[in-house]
Amino acid sequence: MNKEIAVIFDMDGVICHTNPYHSLAFREFFSARNLNPTDEDFAAHMFGKSNSYILSHFLKRPITGEELLQMENEKESLFREIYAPHIEPIAGIIEFINDLAINGVKLGVATSAPYANLDLILSEVIIREKLGSIMASEDVKKHKPDPEVYLTSARNLGVSPEQCLVFEDSFSGISAALNAGMRVVGVLSSHTIEELPECNLYIDNYTDLSYDKIKTLFINA
Repeated sequence: MNKEIAVIFDMDGVICHTNPYHSLAFREFFSARNLNPTDEDFAAHMFGKSNSYILSHFLKRPITGEELLQMENEKESLFREIYAPHIEPIAGIIEFINDLAINGVKLGVATSAPYANLDLILSEVIIREKLGSIMASEDVKKHKPDPEVYLTSARNLGVSPEQCLVFEDSFSGISAALNAGMRVVGVLSSHTIEELPECNLYIDNYTDLSYDKIKTLFINA
């Protein structure tokens, strides 16, 4: 295989197992407003969704503009406060990223979270210097499952969509990557295989992954 490839990672549930802490932050946020979503509600309407969708869904009215910015800042500040003492990468990802970098794979992160969350995680998960593209919620007009964040990531990395492999954990995130025409590895941190769109590969963590293994996904490229 001579064609250059790129690997793009989502962040929440893919680099770190943050979703339980997002749930805690949202519970505190909604509790202050006398709302108590269930675990099932969160699974269906939180993981992989943008804050505008989540807030509008649970508050049962459109949340936009300045109100969205204020509410998002409140909730994400809660998340960072709760999660900061617990930052830990998913098993094997640092070694996997190092292996990809050594083999010349272009690397990026594309998250629906704000930059402040990304900066918090990258302050402890030391991979920033290996990333050729970093995209957060502030960088897009359309959120996942729209493919904008992944198509833009590919352009940033100087590759075509068919040269990209995306690691995602949510239905909307995997859909975004598929809508971009990319190969996808489903990370089973938040959902079962049955709950996700069809991917090229599914993993629980990165301990058994290597450049040699993922390049086989491009054999027919």
